[in-house]
Amino acid sequence: MTSRAFNQDISQAKRAARLAPVVVTDRGTPTHVLLSIEAYQRLSGARDTIVDLLAARDDDAAPLTIAPADGAWGNPR
Repeated sequence: MTSRAFNQDISQAKRAARLAPVVVTDRGTPTHVLLSIEAYQRLSGARDTIVDLLAARDDDAAPLTIAPADGAWGNPR
């Protein structure tokens, strides 16, 4: 996809990137590649962060409660 076509219809490029990587060219030379996030994560070996895992928490799960150990956080001994 030319950079001009990309700039004129970004939505089309995003739809195409869901199916396969989209190579953006400038004067016939490849300059960028647009990937879906899933394709990027597969290529980069990215794993879920703790934030992702917490955001996907099952609402039926018991709440997590962590109590400080004795003497922690200013509790007198």
